[in-house]
Amino acid sequence: MIITKLLEDNLKLQTLSKLQFAKDINIGLSSTPKKLSSKYFYDTRGSQIFQEITKLDEYYLTRAELEILERIKNILPDLVGKNEVDIVELGVGDGHKTKIIINSFLDKKIKVNFFPIDISAEAMHLLEDHISESKNLNIHAVVGEYIEGMNFAREHSKNRQIVLFLGSNIGNFNKTDGENILKKIKSILKKDDFLLIGFDLKKDIEFMTRAYSDHEGITAKFNLNILERINTELRGNFEVENFEHLALYNPELGAMESYLISLKDQIVTISELKKKFKFDAYEPIHLEYSFKFLEKDIQDLSIQGGFKCIGNFKDGNKYFIDSLWQV
Repeated sequence: MIITKLLEDNLKLQTLSKLQFAKDINIGLSSTPKKLSSKYFYDTRGSQIFQEITKLDEYYLTRAELEILERIKNILPDLVGKNEVDIVELGVGDGHKTKIIINSFLDKKIKVNFFPIDISAEAMHLLEDHISESKNLNIHAVVGEYIEGMNFAREHSKNRQIVLFLGSNIGNFNKTDGENILKKIKSILKKDDFLLIGFDLKKDIEFMTRAYSDHEGITAKFNLNILERINTELRGNFEVENFEHLALYNPELGAMESYLISLKDQIVTISELKKKFKFDAYEPIHLEYSFKFLEKDIQDLSIQGGFKCIGNFKDGNKYFIDSLWQV
């Protein structure tokens, strides 16, 4: 598998990534209220911890989507109706869900060019455990942001594309940002290209909350790891035990929210930033929104994004929808 960095020099990429990380941490911890971007969860350790989360009993999202993909896997090759296709995935993870889709094309003797796109280089190494190149499968892994990765894929191939935006990753964007990224995705696609996009549905609040605050504390470990990353990469002195993880549902927004809560008055120094940050006891750091959807929301988003909804596919428990859209 060839891994493409969207800058010519890997060292330059790492330097710029660290500078952006430092800038975003500085802005986030200087804000009122304090916040940190969930995109920084996924360093090497964070990516590994997230794979543990997907196996938890409480974390229903992965199981529900796997059930859907197994059910619809043979629909996609017939819809595409081509001898060669590009499958472009936004936020690839370890690829165990993607493999179901790719194999459905390979089984019908359709050549696949796979463009996994992820901001985390570690994700690409996890991917290698599940998907490897073969006679009819070429892999062009891209480390970068979603839109720049899509532009790279379009520049290197003119085949019909199926973009995979699975795992309810769209739920990490608020309404305006979600609409904007869908419009950007559509602007890169050509007529009759497809988007398969995952949505976590609104459901029992206690049930959803357990998925983001499991009894084993794996999700807490995952979220607290962002402080460890700051310590390692920016020479911070966060004492992680002085913070706790909190997940709750905001019914007004229709979203699960994740926070880290300072358990005491404390001052944290981040040497690379040459700054100290004061935390009051029980002061929150906002980490993430995970928006939940009704079917009406999905239909509205498809229209606003400039797509035609081909169909909504649910798991047996009606926890989750993978929606197939076409330009």
